Amino acid sequence: MGEDKETRIKLLDSAKQEFLEKGYMKASLRAICKNAGVTTGALYFFFQDKEDLLKNLVEEPLKELISRIQSHFLEEMNMESPFVSIQDDSADIKAAREIVHFMYQNYDIFQILLTKSQGSAYEDITSRFADRIEEHYNTLAERMAERFGIQKPDHYMIHWLSHIQIDSFIHLLTHEQDEEKAVRHIGEIVVYLLSGWNGLFLPKR
Repeated sequence: MGEDKETRIKLLDSAKQEFLEKGYMKASLRAICKNAGVTTGALYFFFQDKEDLLKNLVEEPLKELISRIQSHFLEEMNMESPFVSIQDDSADIKAAREIVHFMYQNYDIFQILLTKSQGSAYEDITSRFADRIEEHYNTLAERMAERFGIQKPDHYMIHWLSHIQIDSFIHLLTHEQDEEKAVRHIGEIVVYLLSGWNGLFLPKR
């Protein structure tokens, strides 16, 4: 059992490097096996195919990220005001920093998901995240408008702000390798985004 576990880990580590270097579409199972020091038969003992190999590599960190985002969304649903705090210790900024920290703990995995997954079941992952964020903000805006008797922001603006948000996180992860700098930047980015959200609820002139 110990040897099987070690072989599986070697295959996953080799696959991670292959996906990072060549992307999912051009990644070679033969090269993955060679670099792991195992036969292709050994690979098929653990994984069905290249797609299954990628899934076993990324699925756990992806599920954890989604869970963290979902927990924050649930907190936002209990907001006592349509306007959110942009102070450095606000819940939104803290949550954003925690998410960035988690993504940098799994830096290579999210690099694969965001930039190397074309041709796989994860190639539309950024669109799926953006759609989920937009769905949440639409629901949140409707609740805020009803609860406080104010006008619901225009759907287009919620759509735009949702995509700007996901793009901000992606740009940060793909352009800044230093986690300390990334955590500092995300605080500034979220202040900008929250100011935009607050602006959507201001009376229209």
